[in-house]
Amino acid sequence: MEKHDLLHEFPEHQEKIHQLKTENNHFRKLFDEYHELDHQLLRMKTGVEVVTDEALKELKAKSLHLKDELYKMIKN
Repeated sequence: MEKHDLLHEFPEHQEKIHQLKTENNHFRKLFDEYHELDHQLLRMKTGVEVVTDEALKELKAKSLHLKDELYKMIKN
């Protein structure tokens, strides 16, 4: 299974991500939420957790929304 954590998604922004994680509490909160959600989605996709298609779809949408928010913060 492919990893979708921020460091794999945006390797060119590793330094900025690290800086924001240490200096911006809001970014850190969103980062942690995204990381946990990504881990949960991976467990679901590999069959470790059983979930309905609807719940999986909702979690994927939430993950995408969080990633968009985080990316905006990285680019600013």
